[in-house]
Amino acid sequence: MLQTARLLFPRPWGPTQFFTCRLSGAAASQAGSSIGVTALHLHKKEKVLEVTFSDGLTRKFSAELLRVCSPSADNVIKGSNVKVPAGRRHVGIMSLELVGNYAVRINFDDLHNTGLYTWDFLHGLGQSKFSRAKKYIAALREQGASRDPYKGKQRSRQ
Repeated sequence: MLQTARLLFPRPWGPTQFFTCRLSGAAASQAGSSIGVTALHLHKKEKVLEVTFSDGLTRKFSAELLRVCSPSADNVIKGSNVKVPAGRRHVGIMSLELVGNYAVRINFDDLHNTGLYTWDFLHGLGQSKFSRAKKYIAALREQGASRDPYKGKQRSRQ
């Protein structure tokens, strides 16, 4: 199971094509927070977002992990109905939009773009990404879903 979870995360080799955004000073998070971001690197080909935080930590996030952990309202758990976004193994990031000095909006190639990823949220996700990935995979299995995109009903051959 751990091997499967590791597939959600970036491989250690370097980028071949990427977008870089260096922020002047450390962009402050919400009022009172000490976490900021000094650089964002979007490695499009590898489908990885690399974030450098003001405390010196650098974390890499796969597009799949960011998509399934989106802080948007449609991903929030409501009551006992847990909605797990399935079929996101190959999702990519089309673009990034800075939102003030506290967040980034990620535009995914499955047209999801409603979540605001605050610096605090990304910092916390960086600290718990392996456990979040394991929970995601367990929830998919519970619901009989897959990380792979749905390919439709297979026709029976006669």
